[in-house]
Amino acid sequence: MELYYSFSGLIVLSAFFSYFNARYLKLPASIGIMVIALLVSLGLLATDNIFPHTFDRITKLIASIDLTEILMGAMLNFLLFAGAIHVHLEDLKEQRLPVVVFSTVSVVISTFVVGFLMYHILPLVGLPIPFIQCLVFGALISPTDPIAVLGILKQAGVPKSLETKIAGESLFNDGMAVVVFIVMLALARGEEINTSFSGISLLLAKEALGGIVLGLLLGFIGSQMIYRVDGYNVHVLITLAIVMGGHLAAQALHMSGPLAMVAAGLVVGNYGKNLGGVSDDERDYIDKFWELIDEILNAILFLIIGFELLLIPDLRQYGLIGGIAIAVVLLARFISIYLPVKIIPFRTKFGRKSITILVWGGLRGGVSIALALSIDPGLHKDLLLAITYFVVLFSIIVQGLTVGKLTKKMENL
Repeated sequence: MELYYSFSGLIVLSAFFSYFNARYLKLPASIGIMVIALLVSLGLLATDNIFPHTFDRITKLIASIDLTEILMGAMLNFLLFAGAIHVHLEDLKEQRLPVVVFSTVSVVISTFVVGFLMYHILPLVGLPIPFIQCLVFGALISPTDPIAVLGILKQAGVPKSLETKIAGESLFNDGMAVVVFIVMLALARGEEINTSFSGISLLLAKEALGGIVLGLLLGFIGSQMIYRVDGYNVHVLITLAIVMGGHLAAQALHMSGPLAMVAAGLVVGNYGKNLGGVSDDERDYIDKFWELIDEILNAILFLIIGFELLLIPDLRQYGLIGGIAIAVVLLARFISIYLPVKIIPFRTKFGRKSITILVWGGLRGGVSIALALSIDPGLHKDLLLAITYFVVLFSIIVQGLTVGKLTKKMENL
């Protein structure tokens, strides 16, 4: 019953904030909801002595939500499937080499650049922490967030080829990011872990490749089931079963659930929906259902991100290092894109305009916050969570609102 009350509260707030944004702010839906939640959070912090009961109730509601478990264990699977089901495989094939490189090599480069720079900068502001903990921050902040990217880029007017690169990277970089984060966090905890090339490769193969194979299998089986029956209601139930059953299977097999959902979504979206036995109406019902799921879960997630401000103690004292971290992450993003582009002979030429949009369009979001929340308190969790929050807020609000304008400006140069 407690879960029902919490979910009801989030839905009510999401609906009210969505209405207010659509009526007055007219920002992109996800950003608008988060901005309103952020402003409400700041208002509650400023008036907690005047309205202590309201402050306590909302704080308890947000504190009762395990964002790491909810996002990484449930919501992300739905959102990734919903995003992947609308991605055209032909577009992705055309950009496959940049997508693979940016979602693997670039994540590793960014992790070490962020870790190295933060390790040398933090002592200058009186916040020295071990190098391995800086690498933990680098690992959690380096992957671009598929939810933020897919939700915002489709409204930004980015050229199709660049949109496919950024969206494809964000869909597939979770496998590499989770493996790097697991390794760095285990080392920071002092756990024994096989850090040899073969050990890391085995972990990556099981987590990432295993997840992709599982997703392809689930997508194919689900597509055949959709083909053999009529009725949009059954088709929708089958896609829900793919996501929910796939998550359970990935957990049991210790494989990447997010990558399994991306692979399954691509198969259903490009193969299952287009089989001869599926009518246009049935295809439209599947698309509309997952668009609705995507919008609702996005609204709830960005609402939670805005209210997470209430749970970060003494956020103001980290303002300086938060601002520095924003610059560091952007610099690392630039290096992680620039080096592969200059070294690897991509078929597509990347000019200054393309690199600029790729750097600015690499948004961070809820995944980074969820990973930061999973860090042990003894590993400077408050510091790492606070600077993660600053980077995510800047990424979603500033980069998210300006990437479209930047794209138009670049086209006119």
